Amino acid sequence: MKIGISITSAYQTSDVRDGAKQMIARTRAAADAGLDSLFVGDHHVVPSPYYQNTPMMGRLLAEWDERTSGALFLLPLWNPVLAAEQIATLACIAEGSFVMQCGLGTGRRQFNAMGRNIKNRPSSFEQSLECMRALWSGESVSLDGRWQFSKAKISPLPPAPVEVWIGASAPIAIDRAARMGDAWLADPSMTLEQAEQAMDVYQSALSKHAKPVPSTIAIRRDIYVAESNEDALQVKTLIENNGYRGFDPESLVIGDAGLVAEKFLAFGRLGYTDIIIRNLHTDPEKAVASTERLAQVKSILG
Repeated sequence: MKIGISITSAYQTSDVRDGAKQMIARTRAAADAGLDSLFVGDHHVVPSPYYQNTPMMGRLLAEWDERTSGALFLLPLWNPVLAAEQIATLACIAEGSFVMQCGLGTGRRQFNAMGRNIKNRPSSFEQSLECMRALWSGESVSLDGRWQFSKAKISPLPPAPVEVWIGASAPIAIDRAARMGDAWLADPSMTLEQAEQAMDVYQSALSKHAKPVPSTIAIRRDIYVAESNEDALQVKTLIENNGYRGFDPESLVIGDAGLVAEKFLAFGRLGYTDIIIRNLHTDPEKAVASTERLAQVKSILG
């Protein structure tokens, strides 16, 4: 089983440089812990500091090596020519394989701010992905649909094929991930039971579309690898008192390295090959320490 990290992009800080520094520190910790992949997210018009994916990933790749890297793009919000160019450039910077994680996106505020119609998300997503793949292969592309452009061609092209992981949780979206994606990225809010049910939906969709089971089936988990049982209990109590993003507490992974490894293996038994973690603790030192302890988790997993 592989363990990757999606570096948190949102930081409540009065010094806007501090958030960027925290992202770099977390990436260094992930690299030193031997994690298998590195990602950043995508969100727009956020009232508190949220560091944008393309420039941040360009900087974070300086801390990484030939291991897999990538970024999330909410495709209905992006002009597909611009997104294809940005990703191709990042793929040229990366020493290893590059992944585009992608999804429909939510939130009327960010859709309105980007001049996009939230009701057109599915068709915008599919048109965008088809265009981007054609652009990455060197084709001249025209579109008269959710976007209008003529004879677009990009350079540089990605030095190797860009993998496409489609994030999805609803059955219709999971079906789309099976039909159009190189891999499926399961939702972080799913409990183990929900992840099992979603895996059944995905496997059925693969069969329906006559697609082979991909080598990667990923799920994101928001976690804290604790130093001790007491440390884990303190964080669990904090979550119970304050909540966490509206998630079911059962979807969170909080415990020492042994317990975290055990919970990861449970997802492995369901067919998930990659766990993409996000640090749920907002304290910078605790987040970095949790990431460092993932080296112990990897050792236990073998």
